[in-house]
Formats: sequence, C-alpha cells, structure tokens
Amino acid sequence: MTLDSNPLIRATPEEPTISPDGEPRLRNSRFGERPLVTSAVTGSNGFLGSHLTERLLREGQNVVGVDRTPLPVYLAPPFSGGFERAATAFDFRQADLAVDDPLPLLQDVDTVFHLAGESGVRESWGDRYEAYVRANVLGTQRLLEACRAVGVRRVIIASSSSVYGPAPEGPSHTGDLPQPLSPYGVSKLAAERLALAYAGEADFDVCALRYFTVYGPRQRLTMLMSRILQAAHTGSPMTVFGDGAQRRHFTFVDDAVEATVLAGCRPWTGSHVVNVAGPSSSSVAEVLATAESVLNTPILVNREPNRAGDAVATEADLSPAADLFGYCPQIGLTEGITEHWRWYRSSVDDAAGPSARLSATGGAR
Repeated sequence: MTLDSNPLIRATPEEPTISPDGEPRLRNSRFGERPLVTSAVTGSNGFLGSHLTERLLREGQNVVGVDRTPLPVYLAPPFSGGFERAATAFDFRQADLAVDDPLPLLQDVDTVFHLAGESGVRESWGDRYEAYVRANVLGTQRLLEACRAVGVRRVIIASSSSVYGPAPEGPSHTGDLPQPLSPYGVSKLAAERLALAYAGEADFDVCALRYFTVYGPRQRLTMLMSRILQAAHTGSPMTVFGDGAQRRHFTFVDDAVEATVLAGCRPWTGSHVVNVAGPSSSSVAEVLATAESVLNTPILVNREPNRAGDAVATEADLSPAADLFGYCPQIGLTEGITEHWRWYRSSVDDAAGPSARLSATGGAR
C-alpha cells in the first residue's frame, strides 16, 4: 500500500514557489507559505520514522534519513510512495548515533525529528538495558551536541507515555511527576530531559512528544495490535497479560505522524512537552471485541499474569498539543484496526511475510 492509496492520509501536497527574495518556498493550505527546508529523521527505517519520512516527502521537504539498519524497500526509490522527487529529495545515511559522528548528517538541516531509539518495556529488564542506555541516552546526547554545533533550528524528540508510570484517576498531564515503571521508561525520560536541558543552553527549540501506544502498518509484530491480527489470521490463541481490564490510549500511526509534522512545521518557540494520543482510551477487552467485530472472526486468548513494568492504565491530556500546534486526533479504533488489518493481509500475502517489512528500530510507545 502506498500513501496515494491510503484513505487515511491527510497530507496536503505542497508545490515549490519562488518568493520575492528569490528563495524557494512551499505553499500549503495548512501551514501557509514557508521556506523550503531540509529535515533529518533519525530512526527513519522504523515504524513511526518510515511513515514520517514518507509524509515529509509528500509535503515537499528534503529529508535526510538516518538509521543504523539498511534502507528498507518501502523507503527506497522507486518504492517510496511513488514520489517523483524521492530520488533527489531523500538522502539516506546508515549511521549509529552512539558511535558515528552525527555532525556530517546535519549539514544544512533545519529541523531534526529524533525518533531513533531502543523500544520495548519488557525487553528492557536485565542485561539488555545497556542497549537502551546506548541508543536512548548516549545516542540522544551525541545528536544534541551536533545540533548545537551546526545550528539546527528545532528538535522534535520522541518520548513515551511510559515515563508517567502509575496512571492517576483520569488523564496524565505533562506537569505530572514522572514515575516510570520500567528501565525503558527511565531511558526515555532521560532522553527527553537531555533535549530540554540542551534547549536551555543551545540556540534551538525543543518539543518532546510523549506518544501513547501507537499502532498501524509496520508495527512490530510483538506489540498487542499486531498479535491480535496474527491470532485472527492464523486462528491460534494469543497471550493476554492480566484480565483485559487494563486500559491504553491507542494512537493510529497516521495521527501520530500528523502530530509530529505539526510540531515540526507550526510556529512556536521555546521548550515544550506534549502528549500524543488517539481520540479515546480503551481497555484491552474492548480492543479485542472491536477487532472481532471488524475482522468478523473470533480471537482465541490465553491469559497470563501482568508483566513487570506495565501500567494499569494510560490516558493522555491532549490540550497542550492542541494549544501549541492544533493537534486533534481523527482515527478511532474501528477505522484504525480496519486499515492495520488491510496492510497485514497484504503483507502476509507477500512471499517474504510481514516480518521482512518491519524494522526493530525507531519504535514508539
């Protein structure tokens, strides 16, 4: 599926124009006239990063993609959404931010979307935490140093709802005291705070986006929504941790991308932290019931105890994102699951299967 065939994409194509001062600019009904800029997307091969990269190319931007893994076919021209400009507008650099020098990656870059990182709550316990510190903390710090050195104007950084920990009664507010319940959440909070600290010392603006349970095409196969679709497709039982009453504020990937693009393009200054989530939260039991209705098939379940580090409920206060850059999620569970299922079915029809079309990097919770 390409962006052109996706009915949920709400991007408005932009056309380059020439301003009175002779500089190339973009005209767009949502953002107005603005300079033609180059954005860098770290974690560009991952779940959210690949969708964002496609969207920015569709918006008419030049994009430097950075990822430690090789370029996947769904981003490599001529597969990158059918964009005529993709071959010249997309510059991919394979690099590990914790090892390789980020400075050459950011030359002439105006805005950095930092989505690279190590994902997963339950995987972050034990010896693997070193990988989370390396990717989420050290990689972020080295990137921010480079942003300061080259004069980047704006940094958008992927944070996570996992920084909140135990949910209070009602939605989580960005002013709440963070109490992460997992090593993953600790590493994401550290990355977020690093970005805010650098913004206070360097001459660039920062917005940390706390994503809530993003799902959709290219999601990691270990995540809940992907496991639900796999169970529906194969007829095999899936594991559900807990009694199904735990709640999550699910976010379809196109809504997450919309918020990210708005954060990068709308006018604002300073340092901000905002939540990014879908229209409403749902229990796991409600998600299973919705999936069974959408897919018209029963989903078999094996239940196991709750896992360490899992919050009982997540729910987002979206008012800061609405106030700062006009974010308003549009895609509910029924529509999102339908689109995710359409992609899943097409991917399993491929000879390589869905796992060949997914990346383990750049994920977001």
